[in-house]
Amino acid sequence: MIAFFSLGTMEIVVILVVVLLLFGHRLPGMARSLGSGITEFKRGLKDGAKPDGNPPTRTPENPDSGDRR
Repeated sequence: MIAFFSLGTMEIVVILVVVLLLFGHRLPGMARSLGSGITEFKRGLKDGAKPDGNPPTRTPENPDSGDRR
C-alpha cells in the first residue's frame, strides 16, 4: 500500500500537466482573487492598528476593555 503512494518525478510531472490542462483557464482568476484577498487583509490589519481616538470596545477575548458602567 505504501509503494502505491511513492511517486517518481515523471509521474508528478504528468499529474501536474494534466491538472494544468484541466484547470489552466481558471488559474488567472484564482490568482487574482487570492491577490485581492491578501491586499484586503493587509489593509484591514493596517486600519485596525491605526489609532483613531475611539475607546476600545468590549470583546469576548478582553472583557475588561471598554467602558465600565
